[in-house]
Amino acid sequence: MEIIKADFASKRDAEAIVYLVNEYALDEMGGGQSLSDFTKENLISELSKRPSCAVFIAYVKGEAAGIAICFEVFSTFKCKLVLNIHDAVVVKKFRGQGLARALFEAVERFAITSGCCKMTLEVLEGNTVAQQAYRNFGFSGYELDPKMGNALFFEKELDLRQPPIIQKKSTKDSALFCVFRG
Repeated sequence: MEIIKADFASKRDAEAIVYLVNEYALDEMGGGQSLSDFTKENLISELSKRPSCAVFIAYVKGEAAGIAICFEVFSTFKCKLVLNIHDAVVVKKFRGQGLARALFEAVERFAITSGCCKMTLEVLEGNTVAQQAYRNFGFSGYELDPKMGNALFFEKELDLRQPPIIQKKSTKDSALFCVFRG
């Protein structure tokens, strides 16, 4: 087993990323549908534009077997970086061989050397196998105060057909203003 930090310019790594994310999408925990052609064609170029992105790939005997796609975010309460594991998957035929733990160990080393104060991730309620793996690695539900309960993860799909926001810098006081066109 080999765990590497992906190089977006590497054909091998780029192909592995698209393959592994598509395997995740095809899994019932990823929605059970293949990635769109648009996503397959543009994923690498879009990830490479994001300096806060770090991708770790597990190879077994040269075959892409698992992935963790991470993004640095910021904790305003601790005033430090946080590493969010946005996507994590091990291909079915490689599960149960310790790849998830090996990937997370590599991610944790990267987070520590990057000065992150913690790692975060989201998991589906029904994905009990992954939840147990995450707990075994030291993850727990996020809460500030036990009487308030765990944090929940919400999303809102955006209508990308809306007019774009144009940002203009004020010439008076250098304040940033958002102007909506439409």
